[in-house]
Amino acid sequence: MKFAIANWKMNLPPEGIDPYMRAVSNAAREQAAIVVAPPYPFLRDVAAQAKGVDVAAQNASENDKGAFTGEVAPAMIRYCGVRYVILGHSERRQLYGENDALIARKLAVAMETGLTPVLCIGEDLRVRDAGEAPVHLAEQIHAVATAVGRGPIVVAYEPIWAIGTGRNASGALCAETVAEVRHAISRFWSRSDVSVLYGGSVTPENVDDLVTNGAIDGFLVGGASLDSSKFLAIYTALGRT
Repeated sequence: MKFAIANWKMNLPPEGIDPYMRAVSNAAREQAAIVVAPPYPFLRDVAAQAKGVDVAAQNASENDKGAFTGEVAPAMIRYCGVRYVILGHSERRQLYGENDALIARKLAVAMETGLTPVLCIGEDLRVRDAGEAPVHLAEQIHAVATAVGRGPIVVAYEPIWAIGTGRNASGALCAETVAEVRHAISRFWSRSDVSVLYGGSVTPENVDDLVTNGAIDGFLVGGASLDSSKFLAIYTALGRT
């Protein structure tokens, strides 16, 4: 299955939620799924306006309830009409110290609740330049193996070194890395039915190379997703494969 996921992060689209959701809902086609991931307070608003579009949360707790001030349980997210949840995003790993063990616990609880995780994996510049990316990515996939089971799951490959740095992954490099990711998924999860997305500063300017040569099933889009016209340009390009 192909996906275009709009990760708004801690932002709202300048055009406003209502016009944005009308635009993406009108553009949704069977060629690929559109998923919008707004900040927590807007999940129900976005879900109510999502016609032909799915909704994702940007994170979830590893606990299903309890005295965890400021946290949001997967079941609460489901109650808002949400189908997907992004877990292990590079910003959660880097800024908030989330490690593989915590992400595995989050993934297990999310899947038990009926959410489909979008598991983010990726390497920084040091790992890439040292030639250690295949091992690093395989370790991230292996770390959550016991939590995965047979339920639906999506993987998003995020080359951290290509996010907001002006240095982008080419389609050829992406294809090479995604092949290694798929091999690790087959090895550790015994699955061949997992969509693998790319999430490294995707824009309308670099999307054609990634679609044509990247061997991917879609995109996790950050900054470009805040403008519906840019996001839909990426979505449209995905449909040309």
